[in-house]
Amino acid sequence: MTDRKERCTERPSDGPRSSLWYWPRHVGFFRTAGRFLVIWLARRIPGFRLKNWMYRVFLRAKVHKHAAVGLEVTLDIFYPSLITVEEDAVVGFHTTILCHEYSADWYRVGPVVIGKRATIGANCTLLPGVVVGEGATVSAMSLVNRDVPPGELWGGVPARPLRKEKETPVDA
Repeated sequence: MTDRKERCTERPSDGPRSSLWYWPRHVGFFRTAGRFLVIWLARRIPGFRLKNWMYRVFLRAKVHKHAAVGLEVTLDIFYPSLITVEEDAVVGFHTTILCHEYSADWYRVGPVVIGKRATIGANCTLLPGVVVGEGATVSAMSLVNRDVPPGELWGGVPARPLRKEKETPVDA
């Protein structure tokens, strides 16, 4: 399995200050201000159709029209186009999906994928480069810093396997 950091691009700070000081050079001030307004409004919209449409059209995030993105979910403000939420996935209340990490000396950017029919519990944080597999479940208040395999239940800080989902027998 690929490490999440291998999916990310890491670059050194652009100058002598902490790399976060240079975010306007990376993503643009006014573009980010516009994304802030869209995310602020979408966090408060209870309906999925309008919210998912806003994510797709204004943020260029790949959010399936039948995904369920809950209230107060925060998509990455700098790189929302790197987020994929597939069909029938559920993202719980107050979850944060990050596609960037800034440090004093470097910054890292990477995609986040939430697979088909995956469930992310409330108050979770997903870090850049993470893939949550099809049908996987992440329990509430978890920090997802590595991939969650399809069909597994993970949770905790940091998230780790809690149990594998039961396999359904196939009639021959």
